[in-house]
Amino acid sequence: MYHSKSLPRSKDTSVVVVVLETTEVYIVISLSTRRDTQVIYVDPTTGYLRYLGKRGEDVFDSEAAALNYITDGSRILSKSTTYAKAVLGYAALGSYALLLVATQLSATVPNLPGGGCIYTVAESQWIKIQLQNPQPQGNGELKNIRELTDLDIDGKYYFCETRDITRPFPSRMTLQEPDEEFVWNGWLSKPFEDIGLPGHCVILLQGFAECRNFGGTGQQGGSVALIARRSRLHPGTRYLARGINACSGTGNEVECEQLVWAPQKGGQRVPFSSYIWRRGTIPIWWGAEIKNAVSVEAEIYVADDPYNGSIQYYQRLSRRYGKKSSELNSARQKKPQMVPIVCVNLLRYGEGKPETVLVHHFKESLQDMKSTGKLGNTWIQLINYDWHATVKLKGQQQTVEGLWRHLKAPTMAIGFSEGNYYDAKQQLKECKGSIICNDDINGGFCMESVQNGVIRFNCADSLDRTNAASYFGALQVFVEQCSRLNISLDIDAMFGLSTGRYSEYNGRSTRSLPPGWEERFDSVTGKSFYIDHNTRTTTWEHPCQEIPQKPWKRFDMTFDQFKGSTMLAPVNHLAELFLLAGDIHATLYTGSKAMHSEILNIFKEETGKFSKFAAVQNVKITVQRRYHNYLNDSSRQKQLEMFLGLRLYKHLPSVPMFPLKVLSRPSGCMLKPVPSITPVADGGSSLLSFKKKDLVWVCQQGADYVELFIYLGEPCQVCQLLLTVSHGVEDSSYPASVDVRLGSSIDALKLVVEGASIPRCSNGTNLLIPLTGRIDPEDLAVTGESARPNVQESTYLPLLYDFEELEAEVNFLNRVVALSFHPSAASRTPVTLGEIEVLGVSLPWADMLTNSRRSPELMELLHRKLSSVHCDLGSKSSANSSLTGNNAHGSERSSYTKSSSSVQPGGSGNFVDFLTGDFDISKTNITDNTSFGNEDQTNFLDDGFDVNPFAPASEVPVAKVNNQLNNQVEECGSTQLYLKFFESLSGNSKGKGLTFEETMKLEIKRLHLDLSAAERDRALLSIGVIPATVDPNRAVDYSYLLKLSSYADNLALLGHAVLEDRVNASIGLEKTNEHTIDFWNISENDESCYGGACEVHVLSSSQASATSENRSVFVECSQCDRTVCKACCAGKGAFLLLNNYRDLKIYGGSQGGGYSALADNFVCKSCCTEVIKRALYVDYVRVLYSLRRKDRTEKAALNAVNQVCRLESNRVSDLSQSIHSGQRQLQQLLDGEESLAEFPYASFLHMVETADDSEPLLSLLAPLGTGEHESYWKAPLDNSSVEFSIVLGGLSDVAGVAVIVSSCGYSSSDCPIVEIWASNKIHREDRTFIGKWDVEDIVSSSPQLCGPEKSSSLTEAPRHIKFHFPNPIRCRIISIKMTLSNNGPCSTKFSEKFDLLSLDDSSFYESKITSPQNSFIHAKRFVVFGNSLRKEGPETSAGIMRMKSYLDRSPPLGRFRIPVEAERLTDNDLVLEQYLLPNTPGIAGFRLDFFSVIRPRVTHSPSSSELDMREFSLTHMENRFVNPAILYLQVTIVKESGKLVVEEYRLPEVKANTSLYFDFPELQQDVRCVIFRLLGDITAFVDDISELDGLNLRNLPLASGLSLSNKIKLYYYADTYEMGKIGSLSAV
Repeated sequence: MYHSKSLPRSKDTSVVVVVLETTEVYIVISLSTRRDTQVIYVDPTTGYLRYLGKRGEDVFDSEAAALNYITDGSRILSKSTTYAKAVLGYAALGSYALLLVATQLSATVPNLPGGGCIYTVAESQWIKIQLQNPQPQGNGELKNIRELTDLDIDGKYYFCETRDITRPFPSRMTLQEPDEEFVWNGWLSKPFEDIGLPGHCVILLQGFAECRNFGGTGQQGGSVALIARRSRLHPGTRYLARGINACSGTGNEVECEQLVWAPQKGGQRVPFSSYIWRRGTIPIWWGAEIKNAVSVEAEIYVADDPYNGSIQYYQRLSRRYGKKSSELNSARQKKPQMVPIVCVNLLRYGEGKPETVLVHHFKESLQDMKSTGKLGNTWIQLINYDWHATVKLKGQQQTVEGLWRHLKAPTMAIGFSEGNYYDAKQQLKECKGSIICNDDINGGFCMESVQNGVIRFNCADSLDRTNAASYFGALQVFVEQCSRLNISLDIDAMFGLSTGRYSEYNGRSTRSLPPGWEERFDSVTGKSFYIDHNTRTTTWEHPCQEIPQKPWKRFDMTFDQFKGSTMLAPVNHLAELFLLAGDIHATLYTGSKAMHSEILNIFKEETGKFSKFAAVQNVKITVQRRYHNYLNDSSRQKQLEMFLGLRLYKHLPSVPMFPLKVLSRPSGCMLKPVPSITPVADGGSSLLSFKKKDLVWVCQQGADYVELFIYLGEPCQVCQLLLTVSHGVEDSSYPASVDVRLGSSIDALKLVVEGASIPRCSNGTNLLIPLTGRIDPEDLAVTGESARPNVQESTYLPLLYDFEELEAEVNFLNRVVALSFHPSAASRTPVTLGEIEVLGVSLPWADMLTNSRRSPELMELLHRKLSSVHCDLGSKSSANSSLTGNNAHGSERSSYTKSSSSVQPGGSGNFVDFLTGDFDISKTNITDNTSFGNEDQTNFLDDGFDVNPFAPASEVPVAKVNNQLNNQVEECGSTQLYLKFFESLSGNSKGKGLTFEETMKLEIKRLHLDLSAAERDRALLSIGVIPATVDPNRAVDYSYLLKLSSYADNLALLGHAVLEDRVNASIGLEKTNEHTIDFWNISENDESCYGGACEVHVLSSSQASATSENRSVFVECSQCDRTVCKACCAGKGAFLLLNNYRDLKIYGGSQGGGYSALADNFVCKSCCTEVIKRALYVDYVRVLYSLRRKDRTEKAALNAVNQVCRLESNRVSDLSQSIHSGQRQLQQLLDGEESLAEFPYASFLHMVETADDSEPLLSLLAPLGTGEHESYWKAPLDNSSVEFSIVLGGLSDVAGVAVIVSSCGYSSSDCPIVEIWASNKIHREDRTFIGKWDVEDIVSSSPQLCGPEKSSSLTEAPRHIKFHFPNPIRCRIISIKMTLSNNGPCSTKFSEKFDLLSLDDSSFYESKITSPQNSFIHAKRFVVFGNSLRKEGPETSAGIMRMKSYLDRSPPLGRFRIPVEAERLTDNDLVLEQYLLPNTPGIAGFRLDFFSVIRPRVTHSPSSSELDMREFSLTHMENRFVNPAILYLQVTIVKESGKLVVEEYRLPEVKANTSLYFDFPELQQDVRCVIFRLLGDITAFVDDISELDGLNLRNLPLASGLSLSNKIKLYYYADTYEMGKIGSLSAV
């Protein structure tokens, strides 16, 4: 983003949201800080924001040019247009996307010192965008989305486009480094950050910001701004957000800033001063409850442990308000300066008052914190001042005087910040004081003094009393601020009593003379003298001689003295700001305006006139508040949580955090013409266009199948296939099934789905077919039904986790999707097709391979991941740091290697284990019982705070060494180690009789050994053990399984609640060390009690041992208060399950006790029930499964990166600079034309054989600068001819091809003959021959192409050969064939270590001679240049209209329901038996009304990879897409003869209750019974949240929405005309 210093503000930001007739949405943004305009495209399927930064495509010189491009110059194509002033946020929420824009702004603080304007959102609008993503979404989620759009925005939020205003003025940080405590749209702005446009969504603050101009007694006037920032750490409404919460934040917490400055003309310094104070509820755990809407008083309660987290609250204040002062005075003092925090408590504390209990606990909390010794250099003072009682007893004026007496000393001690702004940085060199400069401002600030500490006001709600008291406290500071800025508010100053310390800013003194006096000038000296005409005398001295002014003098005045000596106009201006701010804060917290505000008008003459009216108004507001709080607080609470992105797993459980991309558009294409009944110019590519949503493509008559080859716009891991059903009158024309093959090229396709069912549906229905990579057939043979032959399928429900999970290949380089559509057997018309979309996850190639803003961030991530590959034996990755929290279950990968290829397979053979972060090495030393703990923890938080509640112990145990077992481990591998551990648990029982804990430990061992479920099953079968016998889902009885699953599900939700709270609680605090006891505290081998101080002694196993580090770990059980050792302590998750970490506790405290997210609370194992301890096991294994999936995706991502450019960890940090240099070189080479064949947008159509020591094939298309400078691609020695088929990034007018010469250069024997063709499809016969060139002829005239490069300039074009086409040709595929001629007698080669400095002109001829057969084809890069076409291909409307005319020629048949004699539901309603009447018509098929269920995003407690939800990842791939849940419907037809017909249908995903019609392959006659059985991943789905109770994740045992009751109807076909009206009653 361009900053204001580089572009003076000359325009306002403009936002135009355009919705086309095709329902596509474009966001056109012209920032005031940039000269160009950006266009952001909202993907109409998933809501993903697309922005590539390409000029002429989504970057334009003006808004008008952008709009003209979008609408093709015709506004008729625009369905609606919304004009706005700023973008406030965006979220893709499944079926809908929400865009929040500000349509009207109010410049409430127009000119801050140093530039910048604060805007308050006057009017806002939620733009609701309908998405066609058919992912199931419940009514509860849709209701929550609607409620989010009802959130009150207008007048309550503000922002600044050019300055950071989340910190006290002036901020040392830039706009893009805000304080997260005060950023309210952080979650909603994340999509813009992800596309590299963070500045296009403003940083939104909640609260109040306005200013007023005022005049003093002289000519100098001033400006005062009141900026109130509401904290988001305890968001919520009055009765749900009081006191402190788990995030160590208090309810209704506001930071207020009073900024006063003296505006100056250009070129002059601007003096200013800033005063900060806080307001909020009492920082202890307490709450209030209203029994009903007419209750007079709310019942106040205080938690059993009310001070938990209070100290973190004060530590946050101390860091915020003491840091700058210590920086400023660091040179003057050696010891850190004390930071005073003065709490002014305004509660009633008279006898019998309900608030007295809070006053008592407030005092006790301060004593409790002081006793801990953790306050450091923070000094806290409590001032109790009963505001209401004092007003009632003494009146308003004396109440104000009393407050001033209390505030005088702390206010003078804390002071306020003072400084000057200079518009030229050169002026700062002469300043004395702290200098503040950043990229957001032209000049800089010189701070002469900085406020140290803060005064904090509170009443019960931080509302009415707080606002009044803070006004009168700030008023005294305001007058002092004005005095020091030489803006005198003294009425006596009119008579020259005072001028202040800044008179030098005002030039000549403007002091007024008394009546009868005159000022004249001496003609000789020019000096002023004064004449008193009253006495007829003269004097050189001004009659009003300056008297030094006493600082803070008004603190000593009475109210009347203050009023009589002070100009009241500025005072009333300030009161007006406080009145407005009070109403805003009261409305946000209670839904009504502030009460008792009449005291703020005390300085106005007419105050008494409104006292009676104010009393009536207060009563009215009290009733209004109580009513709104009782009825609306919970709904408003939910709105705030969703707006902040909190508790989304509860409010929007199925919504993905990172929407998938549609990779088949915009630049995808068909590689092979799609057959059609009439010719169409684009060959079928319109099937990939959303603009042709209503397209009906009619294929040729009588085709057995229709095959499509789709080239994707980017390489990706393909996750879903989305089909839009399109047909004529008969829906049977749409295909009945589809086969899917995927591959990185057309000759590397692999079958991933065969025979996926496509039901008959109404036109326009979206069918989503989940896809995975290829699954090894050997895995299919051993895992699943074949592994449990003696177990009834109907009785098996893997409620704990998927014991038999199959792992498919993950490949982020998939580029070609081949679809084979098979027609319905009943179809009598040609096959019809509709829009086809391929959804997936792509790597951030553009960010990695171009010099974008995010490139350094990605380079750092790559560096970290590559370093983990080459790490030492003992190092651990971040994933492991969340899991292996003690020495008894550390990853075996740190000590055991996998088996070699010559022995029984035991591991996957990957070079790095991402679960542990260990490099697979060949030799290590181990012992049988050696176990490892975590060694290194990786912190993902931006602010450097380690907040992982799931992080392990920090000890570093030392592994025992046993050289005797070293060779044995190398021979047996991971599989044998697993079997060895299995035998140690089961003995000779072959797994029978294992306890639940033993089966879980066996799974933990398997996952630590990095074995897949299939590898485990193969190993067990090899020793005669049926894998089902060690399945934990079968190790307990059914009723206990339900209970255990419920506990584990609740633990998952509680774990995520704690994670969110800890992340938020860490804001503004120092990093702390995590405790040695982690979230689960699970051991593979039981640890013995450490003895010593332990009072529990739960475990006493003789075989277990503990490290010396663990033996020193003792904590206190929160239940029984006994001292417990690590071995006898349950994980932190047990505390959550026992103490029920509920929403009430999170937001308002609980009578049961407060819980700080940063506090360590533990429970001993003797206080835990068995089901809780087992639930920890289940959750732990679920997390290990999740980490294994993440491990596989991360390894696949790194593998994909290395197939483009081999990255070395020591070069990654330099890659960004290298790419930047490469781009400059490319511009020199292109000479004004475009590069058309750069990866990732271009790729190779076919695989090309590559030498072993060569750079990857895709490096030929990678941007210049990636990879080693001397590296290049080369073919094997025995290949004398190579052909490259390059698919361009889009349809283009190609002008030529450039080959960048390899660093080795050419010789006489390896100069190839180059032939080039152009085409649009894959058929070779359709290619156009362009030309043939002999490189040897070119080299002979360009000797610089010979031999190794002597030098390379980073600004000049690299050595290259250009092959210009005679005329530009429009094409999508360029084929380049390079053939070696055998005429040359020899070749000259230089070693890669050749000394270029010794190379002279004769070196070429003196080089070593090699034989021709050692020559090989080589190149560094291919550059295809020309001009790309910005719009889609040729117009196809006429051809498509002709196709539609073929659809309506056959009379339609209708479906009619077959009556059922009886039906029965069994197996949790998953099996439906329908018995038919005799003489029933032949069954043609059945209708299924799709299930009303969702698949939740959260299934387990978070691992460290989910520690920071903003964590940057190469993939952002959710588990649901790595391992999609697929449902099957098995249909068994029982005929009268006893014959069975079994059909199985792979169900697509559609919207709930969508009618799907499945035709049987043949008409089924004489049927007695039809049995439907729902199979597949049924336990992965849950009911809609509106049907769940409380915090439950799902209804057990299964989602009620999966019930087959009233879901299936049988039908037959008949002519609708013959059936008549009676038949229409039975139509299906």
